[in-house]
Amino acid sequence: MTIHWCGTGLSAIPGLRRLIGLGYPVTIWNRTVARAQEEVGDLTDDIRAFDMAALDAAVAPGDVVISMLPGDWHPKLAALCVDKGAHFVTSSYIAPETRALDGAARDKGLSFVNEVGLDPGIDHLMAHHLVADYRASDAFDPANEISFTSYCGGFPKIANDFRYKFSWSPLGVLKALRSPSKSLKDFETLNVDRPWNAITRFTSPLPGEETFEAYPNRDSFPFIEDYRFDPDWKVRTFVRGTLRLDGWARAWDPIFREIETLTGPEGEARLTEMSDQFWRDHAYDEGEPDRVVLFVSLKAEKDGKTVWHKTYAMDAWGDDEASAMGRLVSVPVSLAVEAVLAGRLPEGVTPAPHDPQIVEEWLDEIGQIAQRIDLVDHVG
Repeated sequence: MTIHWCGTGLSAIPGLRRLIGLGYPVTIWNRTVARAQEEVGDLTDDIRAFDMAALDAAVAPGDVVISMLPGDWHPKLAALCVDKGAHFVTSSYIAPETRALDGAARDKGLSFVNEVGLDPGIDHLMAHHLVADYRASDAFDPANEISFTSYCGGFPKIANDFRYKFSWSPLGVLKALRSPSKSLKDFETLNVDRPWNAITRFTSPLPGEETFEAYPNRDSFPFIEDYRFDPDWKVRTFVRGTLRLDGWARAWDPIFREIETLTGPEGEARLTEMSDQFWRDHAYDEGEPDRVVLFVSLKAEKDGKTVWHKTYAMDAWGDDEASAMGRLVSVPVSLAVEAVLAGRLPEGVTPAPHDPQIVEEWLDEIGQIAQRIDLVDHVG
């Protein structure tokens, strides 16, 4: 059995080093071999230039392929895994092309595990824990009104005037600003064409009550079922979104205004120019610490009164050894690889696990790499 780890970007290294350090047989595939050698060459010399033909020749039945490459590579690697009888793991959202492989993966007894990074990933674990905790509580009542929010953000630990810095190409962030979102607010669907049209204030439940800016992200609705809400629950609010430092919208207002005007091939070219400029001006400096915050909250109300309300609150920052983002994305990936090898995860195409024992174990591991994780009980 071999673990094929594809991609050694900034969000891949801590989890990769963890697996190698634990003695697993890992082959590393990266477009630039020298870059991979810089990151893990002190631990292994099993590093190869990434090439689909070479990877296809190397993967054997029972192996695990991890994709930490750009999103368009995930379905390609997942398809290769079906052909070779190998398992597949990635931190990213389930691509439609990957989801379509569910039946083929099940037929071959393969686990294709997605959404096991930070967001998506750790947020899913926290949501599953909160839902299970609420179900087991004395306050549980199918007639209660339920509100769920999940907000995650990454930014510099020491705030700058731009209120943000980039760990990798800014192009993905810029393109996301053009994406619509769909969430649930006060029992009604909230469709938003641009993030800056739905910015709200979010106050941390941790001491100090730091204030952030928040906005919905992507389509939240599929996660109502994923988080195992009963179909008859009265869901008032359900939103998964992004956090930014206070003042972000003001600092980025000129960018928002320009993005609104960009269309067609010329617009795409301009986005690329903007990305290159931001990478020059607002990339993290060598050794500069980043910061990640994540707040996942579930609240139940009855007759206008809150009867159950808990929030997972996580605050983490990087140091000389690794970034917070790198740890929180890649360490859960490494935990998923171990779980696949141990036969603990289901066959087919799945997101982060909801099994209570695995959720508890993984959250305990995350607690070792985040400086702070609190479970805040707002009622008790």
